[in-house]
Amino acid sequence: MLNRRNFLKTTAAASVVMTTPAIIGRAFASDPIRVGALYSQTGGLSVVEKLLANAVQMAASEINAAGGVLGRPIEVVVEDGASDPKTFSEKASSLIVKNKIDTVFGCHTSASRKAVLPIFERRNATLFYQTHYEGFECSRNVVYSGAIPNQQLGKYIPWIVETLGKKKFFIVGSNYVYPREMAKVSKKLIEASGAEWVADEYLELGHSEWAVMVNKIKESGADVVLSNVVGDSIIAFYREFKNQGLSHETIPICATVTSEIEIAAMGAEYAAGSYMSVPYFMSIDTPANHTFIDNFRKFTNDPKAVTYHSLEAAYFQVFLWKQAVEKAGNLDPQGMRDAIRGQSYDAPGGKVTIDADNLHCWMTPRIGQWQADGQSKVVREEPAPLKPLPYSAYGETEDNLFCTAKGLDQAKLKG
Repeated sequence: MLNRRNFLKTTAAASVVMTTPAIIGRAFASDPIRVGALYSQTGGLSVVEKLLANAVQMAASEINAAGGVLGRPIEVVVEDGASDPKTFSEKASSLIVKNKIDTVFGCHTSASRKAVLPIFERRNATLFYQTHYEGFECSRNVVYSGAIPNQQLGKYIPWIVETLGKKKFFIVGSNYVYPREMAKVSKKLIEASGAEWVADEYLELGHSEWAVMVNKIKESGADVVLSNVVGDSIIAFYREFKNQGLSHETIPICATVTSEIEIAAMGAEYAAGSYMSVPYFMSIDTPANHTFIDNFRKFTNDPKAVTYHSLEAAYFQVFLWKQAVEKAGNLDPQGMRDAIRGQSYDAPGGKVTIDADNLHCWMTPRIGQWQADGQSKVVREEPAPLKPLPYSAYGETEDNLFCTAKGLDQAKLKG
């Protein structure tokens, strides 16, 4: 969470930006470059999204300590999406239209991203979106730094079938776009792997009563659960799973969302033995990751703070933006987006690269098994970063082919 000193600094800076008239004329070298951080500071998603704002602020502080961008410091203006897509849309307008900010790091759910997307496209601004998502989008105004299905599920489902020997999947998720689209992808991969799915069930986001659903799992004949459950519901689900006597040794939960944040909140004993697929785990044993964890704990003044996949992406995407701006030599939004194609950065979880065609991120898929200490043991890791393939679950569709640099340029020309 934000410590009091950093929070007061951030809100004070935001207040100045929002009340000071725009400077007309030549910008001095010392003038800050303002960027937005649009994350929930209040509401049900704030526990996670405050950490994402922290990661953006930490990256900016490190860049400033090294000389800034084009010789100018970064000023991060934080806006509160309040865990509500409509509020996200309003705050995006405030950042882009009122404060004349061209680059925003933000949103966490697909619902909030979808809510702000028309504003970014209409105003030619850029959103950096760090969360792994369903992969069925390709906007010329968004840089997608989180994993997509071919990087998260493409190796995961076959591994569950071949290595764990599981053949009957019970798919469960929260009731909104991400879990439902991930289920569509999963079903194709399950069938292609020679297995079957016996159920596809949903409960509303934030639902906390899981007794009936867990009983359905017990009676379904499934030997594995594929969980696309999101948010606080994860904690209630895993606890009820164990409370009803189910074991991850016999019917493991294999998740696409559960992170170190939820494990710490629920208690490690409820998740030990279950699995998660994502490019970054806190347990990655490299000097770069150890430094990242130490620095984040110092920045937040929390010696027990945990890092996780979206937080790492929120951090490294700021450095990718910096590199693109410096390659372009100015702050022109289109120039930055052209320059970011092909940009690479040695992130805490390994090398990442923005794909030149589709503005999604090459990254290294990993599968982790949660341990009794609340950390993961990486049980499978790709030998190299994997190319992002938006729309790949549906094959070479028109949308998939259009999600290229050429296709996006054609879209731009069409307006």
